[in-house]
Amino acid sequence: MAFGRHARRSRAMRVAAGTALLVSLALSLGSGVLAAPAKTGLYIVQLAGAPIASYSGDIKGLKATKPAPGKKVDTRSAAAKAYRSHLRAERLDALRSADLVGRSTVYTYDVAFNGFAMRLTKAEADRMEKADGVVRVWKDRIYHADTFTTPTFLGLDGNDGVWSQQFGGAEHAGEGMIIGVLDTGFWPESPSFAPLPEPRPDAAAIAAKWHGTCDEGDDPDPANNVSCNNKVIGARWYDAGGLSSSVPDEFLSPRDRNLHGSHTASTAGGNQAHAVVHNFDVGTVSGMAPAARLAIYKIGWQQPDATASGSSVDIAAAIDDAVADGVDVINMSFSGSRTFVVDPVELGYLFAAAGGVFTAVSAGNTAGASQVAHNSPWLTTVAASTHDRTYTRSMTLGDETEFTGPGTGEAVPESPLVRSVDVGMVGADPEDVRLCLSDGDPDTAGVQPVLDPAKVAGKIVQCDRGVNARTDKSLAVKNAGGVGMILTNTAPNSLNADFHLVPTIHLSEVDRTAILAYIASAGDAATASLSAATQEQIRAPGMAAFSSSGPALAGGGDILKPDITAPGVDVVAAVSPVGDNGTLYDAASGTSMSSPHIAGIATLLRAAHPTWSPMAIKSALQTSASQVDNEGKPILNGAGNGAATPLDFGAGHVTPPDAFNPGLVYDSGLADWVQYGCGIGQIQLVFAPSVCTSFGSIDASNLNLATIAIGDLAGSQTVTRTVTNVSTDDAGIYDVSVQAPAGTQVEVTPSRLIVPPGQSKSFSVKITRTTAALNAYTFGSITWVEKKGKTSPHAHSVRSNIAVRPVALAAPGEIDVSGTSGTRAVTVTPGYTGQLNAIPHGLVADAKTTHSLTGTNTNFSTAAPAAGPAVAKITVTVPAGSRLARFATFHADYSGATDLDLFVYTAGTTTLRGSSAGATAEESVTLTAAGTYDIYVVLFAQPGGATGPFDVFHHAFVVPAAASNLTATPSPQSVTTAVPATVNVNWSGLTAGTRYLGQIQFTDGGGTTIGNTIVDVVP
Repeated sequence: MAFGRHARRSRAMRVAAGTALLVSLALSLGSGVLAAPAKTGLYIVQLAGAPIASYSGDIKGLKATKPAPGKKVDTRSAAAKAYRSHLRAERLDALRSADLVGRSTVYTYDVAFNGFAMRLTKAEADRMEKADGVVRVWKDRIYHADTFTTPTFLGLDGNDGVWSQQFGGAEHAGEGMIIGVLDTGFWPESPSFAPLPEPRPDAAAIAAKWHGTCDEGDDPDPANNVSCNNKVIGARWYDAGGLSSSVPDEFLSPRDRNLHGSHTASTAGGNQAHAVVHNFDVGTVSGMAPAARLAIYKIGWQQPDATASGSSVDIAAAIDDAVADGVDVINMSFSGSRTFVVDPVELGYLFAAAGGVFTAVSAGNTAGASQVAHNSPWLTTVAASTHDRTYTRSMTLGDETEFTGPGTGEAVPESPLVRSVDVGMVGADPEDVRLCLSDGDPDTAGVQPVLDPAKVAGKIVQCDRGVNARTDKSLAVKNAGGVGMILTNTAPNSLNADFHLVPTIHLSEVDRTAILAYIASAGDAATASLSAATQEQIRAPGMAAFSSSGPALAGGGDILKPDITAPGVDVVAAVSPVGDNGTLYDAASGTSMSSPHIAGIATLLRAAHPTWSPMAIKSALQTSASQVDNEGKPILNGAGNGAATPLDFGAGHVTPPDAFNPGLVYDSGLADWVQYGCGIGQIQLVFAPSVCTSFGSIDASNLNLATIAIGDLAGSQTVTRTVTNVSTDDAGIYDVSVQAPAGTQVEVTPSRLIVPPGQSKSFSVKITRTTAALNAYTFGSITWVEKKGKTSPHAHSVRSNIAVRPVALAAPGEIDVSGTSGTRAVTVTPGYTGQLNAIPHGLVADAKTTHSLTGTNTNFSTAAPAAGPAVAKITVTVPAGSRLARFATFHADYSGATDLDLFVYTAGTTTLRGSSAGATAEESVTLTAAGTYDIYVVLFAQPGGATGPFDVFHHAFVVPAAASNLTATPSPQSVTTAVPATVNVNWSGLTAGTRYLGQIQFTDGGGTTIGNTIVDVVP
């Protein structure tokens, strides 16, 4: 964004302006027509001379009025009165010089500014600028409160924004609504959570729906308990999982120790408040729904690595309470399963949605395909993208090489440049030194500093990203006397303009290589300098490098996740000063930050449309989302080197103004979600088979969502959708516009819909592969475009993104069977006409091992894996020719809330080959490459918070190419494109109570493998 600079006009410019005025006047007089009165405007006139607050007594006869250090200016003193009279005389002299004596002023300034304001014509302002004693004349300028986070970028504030247009102003945006925030608590003293002005017009509505409580806490220090008000109307805390003991100074109350909960709560529904971060004034911050009430549910607890963790038992209880308490919207910015939609947390949200509660959740911060968490369709899963304001600066090395990147703070002159690894304390852990861990938080690095002040003082320090908070690294540099920091990525990741404690620039892993090479070559002579940071408006949104992408593993990519994206990079909001070096506000990045944006915006939609269901709200957000940035170009991917896709952003980037009047919505409810769960074979895992018999099942692609996804398009597939008209206009007449995914044909039937208000219409979408590459996603959309007319004054455009992956064969990725023998009919759909072969491999029995562990480990280092009291290491060799290997732990082995994590590495290295780290003991990693692997089983949490000896069980399966106890018939068989075929899977001769694993390999007539189905025999 370009900010105008005031520049005093030259004498030539002033003369030209005056000449133009005289010519205009002469023309009007010559024509015999009286000139209209000249238009006046407000101007500020600055006069020479110090104001009272800074006058030091340099005028004879006038004593100083500048206050002594530590004192305040006294405008009632005799000296101040005398000096004020002097300033008044100078003001009159200036008016006299400009021939404006007798004209009244609007304001006079003499304490912190010397001058006055008055209404002037342009010509009078020109004369005033030339007058004796005048330093400068400014035309009055309108200053808008800068919202540093995202309301301006999202179209919420301003006269044309959502707050004004939908609610009459920010002070009413979200009235009558309650947002439940499941997180690490809140900091009650923050201005973001201060009481709302009374009386409240929504008091009766809130009283009618709110049934919650304010549990102030049970902390040994009563000062660490909380109180509620008419902003934060409820607070609860949950610790059955025993995670409060992870660090010694956690608060046994809803008070936020970590900072995460304050940030998410204030982003969703915090007050408008003025924010200062480490003495840096960032302006006004605001939640998306600033007039909404908040209910805080503390389910997350501080961990030794400064992250936060929550137990599934606590989260499930909080969901239950939140729904009972009467919240309208929930935000939970915590991780979730990538494979299951039927764990206790996801099911809790299923019934919350059925009860009318909209829930936004974070997609996850693990970059890469199929890393997206929270794949349940009843949730709105939010990816993270950038917003349009950042701070940038440059760094110049001693060899004059220049780098630019995000950064805040003042300039740093040329100073010695060192690597952190070269300035560590004797005896400090080299890894802690490399990462610049501070001694400011004993939970992070203990009480000993890792950087040596004797080696750091006066220097700029290069520190690597990772493990501890980015700002914790600059704290370490500050504590050691450093004057600046270069924060470097070690792998592709986001670049962030954090508010550091010393001037900092954040650079990429590519820049890191060049900087380290320079330091190595220059040695002790290495230097660098930093420019002052400047605020800029940038191209946005772009996907964050860390944001987890689809395709969703649950359902095999047949629903599109994440659902939508919102700002999640360098978002400024409230924090806990205990968790953030004493500040009340700071920037943070993650899908944790993007999710509460959607929660808050959904709250506004619920306030405007109280009868809409959670899925109608989700649909409105999705169909109005944008796929282009503020330059009209495609949203960039996380690497910044190409266009993002619906696997990155779902429907697109949220655009709130258009969501309030979407025209048509795609709705669904409990019966639909159960049918979906039965269709992907997961409801059966937790409910009696009669549930699926009663409800039936559907192909996941047919769930009535606002996006369309087919993870296994075998030739051709038809999906159905139903839209409901939520407009109050007459019947909407919509024609379809199709952007077919490349290499496919799309046929929509019917191509025109006439939908009366409140009514629904269905249509089908047939997608046929033509030339699209196999096993690669291709993307498109369908958009229902309303015909605008007298009966339909608002022409709506309702877009649905399409993501499809053509395959030669659509076959289930895995089937679960049971019993020592049996038969299971498996339906597969070919994408070709010809011969299909089904080749069995296995079954192989479970190689189960038992490991006695002690305590817990919530800080397993993926960069430096190691066995320990709470970490078991198992080494398994997968011979050449093996079909696959699976390493797993199973929830069924344990009673109580056990939480295990699983990490698999190439043996003897730190090369991570796979991981599974959900919130339960149900974890698995499946690999197809031969080799030797180190598997680490991490005991993250024991039942009830116990820490004593505890047996964990690791299961390993290595499936050979040979067949044993498993057959598949018929094979071969003739198949036809898009016509389902049946393969009967048979197993026999198994040992009761033992798990087995096998695989059916599918090949075409030429022997090419076109699909695989894992066969999991469950006791």
